[in-house]
Amino acid sequence: MNKVIKRFRAYAVALIFVLLTLLLGIINGINFTMASEDADRITAMLAEQQGMFARGESAQGGTAFTPGDRNFRIGPMGPSSPEMRSSVRYFTVAFSADGQTAQTIAYQISAVSEDEARDWAASLMKEDTGWTRGTYRYRVYRNNGLTYVTVIDQGRELLPSYRILMISVIGEVLFLISSWFVLTAIGRKIYAPLEEADRKQKNFMKNANKELRIPLTVISGNLELIERDGGPNEQTAAVRRQLGKLFELTGKLDKIGVYEEESEREEVSLSAVLEKALSAAESSFALKGLSLEKNIQPNIAIQADPAGMEMLAAELIRNALKYADSWVSFSLERTKDRVILETRNDTDLPDGPADQIFDRFTTLDNAAKEDSGMGLAYVKDIVKAHKGRAAASVAEGIFTLRIAL
Repeated sequence: MNKVIKRFRAYAVALIFVLLTLLLGIINGINFTMASEDADRITAMLAEQQGMFARGESAQGGTAFTPGDRNFRIGPMGPSSPEMRSSVRYFTVAFSADGQTAQTIAYQISAVSEDEARDWAASLMKEDTGWTRGTYRYRVYRNNGLTYVTVIDQGRELLPSYRILMISVIGEVLFLISSWFVLTAIGRKIYAPLEEADRKQKNFMKNANKELRIPLTVISGNLELIERDGGPNEQTAAVRRQLGKLFELTGKLDKIGVYEEESEREEVSLSAVLEKALSAAESSFALKGLSLEKNIQPNIAIQADPAGMEMLAAELIRNALKYADSWVSFSLERTKDRVILETRNDTDLPDGPADQIFDRFTTLDNAAKEDSGMGLAYVKDIVKAHKGRAAASVAEGIFTLRIAL
């Protein structure tokens, strides 16, 4: 259950991160887009007036306002402001048709020298409009056989946008950290009912195991007495087979939760464990008329619980014996970072994922009536305890169970 809580917390924080990044990304994207549009309006005004604002005229083309003018009015913010003409920092260079002769049309900027402005404009002649050197917006336009390049400095205007971006990043990081701690605090309370239900389920199964073993032991003892007095027969053999299945089931019930916590680890040759288990089961496959294919790479060893690996192999073989139609294959190989154990067999199940077989007391449509639905649940517990993954699927009449350790 602790792993479930950690997974819930990680998924919740990841979801918050995605949504917050999307929201802040849209806000900052709109902010920078509006800054670009403002800069383009200014360069368009300059283009209309052949690269410069004429003296005594505002950006709108009317008479410039002076502080002493009684009709002086406060204009809108941004590029439409009456103050924009005197505050914009820009230069315009005109080039001849062959691009060899350059003439400075307007120069109202302190950040670059006039010679540097000409060289800079020459490098932009083949462009249209865009950003250059991070905070400078340029426009290239042609009129009367000349090519004009206007560059304006938008650094001061972009500063608030960059501040908002920085605040957004810092705020998102702080919000994610606080979300992690909040989810840590409330996660246990959210999952308390599920933890209680899981605990009751395990207690019920362990108590059921204890309660069942007593009558089963009595029945087994009485069966031995009956066979001793009258000899074994078909009926007593059937009873003994059913007793064996019941004892197997109670043994599985007793192991609920054994592999949920990490046990002692040592180097285990998974190749040897699987080879040994398959060799012992060859006669069982032959009796059921199943062909067995093996593709096991030698000397594949992992840090694992030896008993867990033996139980893993036994359950996979038992599952294959129950549900294969005509053939079974086992493969074991090492990839770059994982050991892949895969079993395949033919089946009449419909195509699609079949991960529900790993749930306790859950069986597929072709399950035998006596199947408890516990075997592969143990496989999942063992794989999870070893930080691995298990998946099952059916495709084109082939059932595949894939384990990555």
